[in-house]
Amino acid sequence: MDRRSFLLGASGLALSQFLFGCGDSNQTKLNIQLLKGSIPSQIVRQFRQSLQQQVQLNFSPVEQIQDLFKQLQGWQDKSKTTDKPFWTRFIPFRKSPPAVASDLVTLGDYWLKAAIEQKLIQPLEEAEIKQLKHWSALDKTWQQLVTRDNQGNLDTQGNVWAAPYRWGSTVIVYNRQKLQSLGWTPQDWSDLWRDGLQERISIVDQSREVIGLVLKKLGESYNTENLDTIPNLENELRALNQQVKFYSSNNYLEPLIIGDTWLAVGWSSDIIPVLARYPQLAAVIPKSGTAIWADLWVRPTGVKKDTFSSQWIDFCWQPNIAKQISLLTRSNSPTFPNITSSERQEAFRSLLQSNREVFDQSEFLHSLPLLAIEQYESLFAKIKQG
Repeated sequence: MDRRSFLLGASGLALSQFLFGCGDSNQTKLNIQLLKGSIPSQIVRQFRQSLQQQVQLNFSPVEQIQDLFKQLQGWQDKSKTTDKPFWTRFIPFRKSPPAVASDLVTLGDYWLKAAIEQKLIQPLEEAEIKQLKHWSALDKTWQQLVTRDNQGNLDTQGNVWAAPYRWGSTVIVYNRQKLQSLGWTPQDWSDLWRDGLQERISIVDQSREVIGLVLKKLGESYNTENLDTIPNLENELRALNQQVKFYSSNNYLEPLIIGDTWLAVGWSSDIIPVLARYPQLAAVIPKSGTAIWADLWVRPTGVKKDTFSSQWIDFCWQPNIAKQISLLTRSNSPTFPNITSSERQEAFRSLLQSNREVFDQSEFLHSLPLLAIEQYESLFAKIKQG
């Protein structure tokens, strides 16, 4: 899943690099690579002020989750080069090894299984988890998401491999004026099949998202492994395809903005910034539930656990800090901090208010077996071809 990051332009929320502390080479350092826009710079400043000793904090934003995953792979490849013969280091034009691994890295929940399988990350230590003051306060949904076996499968008896710090969802965004002429506004996935929307929808070009929302409409799970067991799925997909004018994971909002489409389906991280700029647009989380994505802190393999990385994880869960992250990055927090409606901008308030009933009906997109993935991709390609 190449869920895109977003950049908030106001208040210095996304800098090319956050660097706090002096440059003393002997000073303790904490290096973190994070998804750009997912942590406000003022949160890092508050963390530095909370520490009992001087620590050089180096927070390096990266544009895309998939780039962070590739970085994890690069660090692992570098560790393997130590087993190669000494003389190979002097081969001309040999590719330079990647930089030293960071203490923590942002990773999306969808990538977690692959990172564990490829041994790119290591689990948090049991003693470390016990020292995290706010771990026990996390909802069981979040604890279960990151507790996995050594193959990356969900396992309540497994290790804790990550720490969630914000989340969002797949939502419907629409043009108020255009849909007013139809006399209704969308509330659930079933509305995408309504009369008047033929070739009026733009949607992310992702088989799991598109087929998933159809499954949800049919009362099934996003994570269904055998699509052949779902009657009428292909017919429903074909009917939806008649409504869709544009599939794209990068440019699905542009047709909506210019009026070429009237409704779009995409990720809240993309849509919320657009709502603030275009008042003719509104958005809704489907009431029957949707797909959820989460940003997590993970520790690369081979990196020695230190006190400050643990403190940073726990710091992000502090109620006042979690609230700031949620408000400033326009996302949700796994700690569900107390945020009043008046503290959210009205344009995207409906997407960020915690509706527990809808959340409980929503799902994370789990990694599926290879045969299942091929089935999703094959069916999606077949439907798009008409």
